[in-house]
Amino acid sequence: MSGSHANDDQVAYWNGPEGHHWADHEDRFDAMLAPFVAPVLDAAGVDAGSRVLDVGCGNGALGRAAAVRGASVTAVDVSAPMLARARAHAAAEGLAIEHLEADAQVHAFAGGFDRVVSRFGVMFFADPVAAFANLARALEPGGRLAFVCWQGQPLNEWVAVPALAMLPIVGPPDMPPADAPGPFAFADQARVEGILSAAGFTDVACEAHTPAVLLGGGLGLDDTVAFLAEGGMGKRFLAGADEATAARALAAAREALEPFVTPHGVRMATATWLVTATRP
Repeated sequence: MSGSHANDDQVAYWNGPEGHHWADHEDRFDAMLAPFVAPVLDAAGVDAGSRVLDVGCGNGALGRAAAVRGASVTAVDVSAPMLARARAHAAAEGLAIEHLEADAQVHAFAGGFDRVVSRFGVMFFADPVAAFANLARALEPGGRLAFVCWQGQPLNEWVAVPALAMLPIVGPPDMPPADAPGPFAFADQARVEGILSAAGFTDVACEAHTPAVLLGGGLGLDDTVAFLAEGGMGKRFLAGADEATAARALAAAREALEPFVTPHGVRMATATWLVTATRP
């Protein structure tokens, strides 16, 4: 790893099995999360000539879409496996994107950006106020921040439906506190608004954004269940379960997901916040 970090647990996590899982299954994740790309870029006002910082860029889909619009893009992430995919795709598409393997909470950005964007990449900071204050420093006065983050787990069918099906069989997983770094750390609108205001942003707004997604990016039912089992949520639920118990839990998840099967894949509701703010 290069550079300095304030989020060692997340650095380890996204360079371990979960980071490799996201890199190895990038097509599935990109297809699943495609409905969130244009709304983030539109909310930020990204167009030709924009100078964009893509935070938690992952495999790079959001940054590439910004570059296709004619923006100058710098993309940052702590995950070496996903950055390797992002660099390879940008090169293959002839997009001149700068990729930084760095912790956005503490990295000394050169500045000069007029847009900071993220697609589910900003909920993992150990100190979110410090992180967003650092991002504000990277923005020019009047620069705009836009990102999408998950609302609560119960509001997201793609999580709640299989989780509730497995719960009676394997019991509740070991979960961190609600405000700990993780996918649902920004579920509370008031907390998000407070963090951004404390970090120096103004005009903070959280708009509910609820597109349906294809769980696993359009897989068949059995492959969708396998995809869930291999991911972070599945591993948390199945941790410690013996083979027979895990099989029963996954069978229950399959049965619960069956009503959501369409000709295009397992289609389920999401609940997110589309968050915007301005550096004064």
